[in-house]
Amino acid sequence: MINYKKINIWYLSSFLISIIVAIPIVTVFTSFFETTSNYSAILKNTFLYEYIFNSIFLLLGVLILTFFIGVGCAYVVSFYKFPGVNFFKWALILSFAIPAYIYAYSLTAFFENFGTAFSILKNIFGDGDYNSFIPKFDGMLGAIISISFSLFGYVYVLTRASFHYQSQNLIELGKNLGFSKRKSFFKIILPSARPAIVAGLSLVAMETLSDFGSVSFFGLSTLTTGIYNAWISFDDLTLANRLAFYLLIFILGLFVLENFSRKKAQYHSPPKGGFKSKSLVLLRGKKSLLAFSFCFVVFFISFLFPVLQMLYWTIIFPKHFIDLNVTELFLNTMLLVFLSCCILIFLAFISNYGNRVSKSKFLEYLTTFSVSGYAIPGIILAVAFITFISWFDNTVISSFEMNSIKSIFIGSILGLVCVYFIRFYSLACNGIKSGYLKINYSIDESSYLLGYSKFKTFFKIHLPYLKNSILLISILIAIEIIKELPITLIMRPFNFETFATTAYIFASQDLLEAAAAPSLFLILTSSVFILVTSKYIIKD
Repeated sequence: MINYKKINIWYLSSFLISIIVAIPIVTVFTSFFETTSNYSAILKNTFLYEYIFNSIFLLLGVLILTFFIGVGCAYVVSFYKFPGVNFFKWALILSFAIPAYIYAYSLTAFFENFGTAFSILKNIFGDGDYNSFIPKFDGMLGAIISISFSLFGYVYVLTRASFHYQSQNLIELGKNLGFSKRKSFFKIILPSARPAIVAGLSLVAMETLSDFGSVSFFGLSTLTTGIYNAWISFDDLTLANRLAFYLLIFILGLFVLENFSRKKAQYHSPPKGGFKSKSLVLLRGKKSLLAFSFCFVVFFISFLFPVLQMLYWTIIFPKHFIDLNVTELFLNTMLLVFLSCCILIFLAFISNYGNRVSKSKFLEYLTTFSVSGYAIPGIILAVAFITFISWFDNTVISSFEMNSIKSIFIGSILGLVCVYFIRFYSLACNGIKSGYLKINYSIDESSYLLGYSKFKTFFKIHLPYLKNSILLISILIAIEIIKELPITLIMRPFNFETFATTAYIFASQDLLEAAAAPSLFLILTSSVFILVTSKYIIKD
């Protein structure tokens, strides 16, 4: 006989987790109708349209550049054999270790007046007016380049996976129709990879619109910097949430537009019996050199360039490295990673298992809504979280004459981890869900027949089966938290710094040479985690 009491406990747990995650998301929408300060009218008549225009222009520039880099690299390593191809398959994903704001520091440090490029030319050719020859990458152009080379990996990884599973039958069909290689690429290969490309570009779009570090470093006014200024400079949480609402509508509009553009187009996977593995084309001579050069240039610009620049500054200015408390910063960063991973994975397991045993459509829809927090920029979630805690403290807590809870959740490790939880709940929840999809319900039924309770089934069967998923998700969450800047910057306790916040503080004070050491350690830490997961990411 089914024990409905136990089912209700799992259902209730999953329901409460989804509600908690959804609260800040709902706060963003409800705050749109609240009254703002006089700064709102001033902003509307001055900078609002500049925020919107810059955000759109930045997004379009990044999407175009990441499309060409990501799809180009994925196509070359998926369809051709040349020296170094196996190296580039995983080396190109190391760009994930470089946050856009650190790439921005490197770009500026190298090309600025009397910067690294000037020093190199001076050492080779002697004194000269080299600053007039060295290009300057700042403002909008600098932001587009920095964000693009930091995020193209999303498009590369997903598109490469799609290219890998394309059947040779499709390519041979194009040949039989008289298609050249170029026409086959544009008429067959590229269209069949559209879902993967769109998925990658969607992630790039969300990350671009949520970027704060690089756009603020280049002095670029976007909706994200507007949200930060509204809260920090003008102490107007409502206006910050209203700008966040505009940004959310813009993000949702992109998804609607893409879905509408597809209309009734279908993208089916080939049947098992009709799939034929691709035969890779062996490149020789100039073509081989061209393919190698293209991949190496992308790898160098996206990863080696910022690493070498940060290493250069660290070596020639050893004082900043000596003064840096690396141990404390590393322990602070790892503390946030450990706490966030434990909470995220534990609660994601409970939520998914609650959905599994209750089989409730309502709970499934609620969970789907709650995981949309990943599409919301971190700065928006931080502001929404502070807004909700302030409202709850002023209305509920004060009415019962209890002590204020603001200090518990605002400017504390607990509050910081809570916002991390909301921001990255999608990674944990969807990761566990994809693992659960591989577990047949008959396994659960067999467990119940053997006398296992749902609790025992969860711990004895599901957890061991999903241990690989747990490892992969933990590392992905760790990489995101190590690089996360706006949430940490806003929510961290006083005098609590990580590699990301330390690098940003130095850079905001125009001390790029001091920002080099924490940036380098951030990159190295992220790279270690990425290399551990590389076999999962590029697994055929």
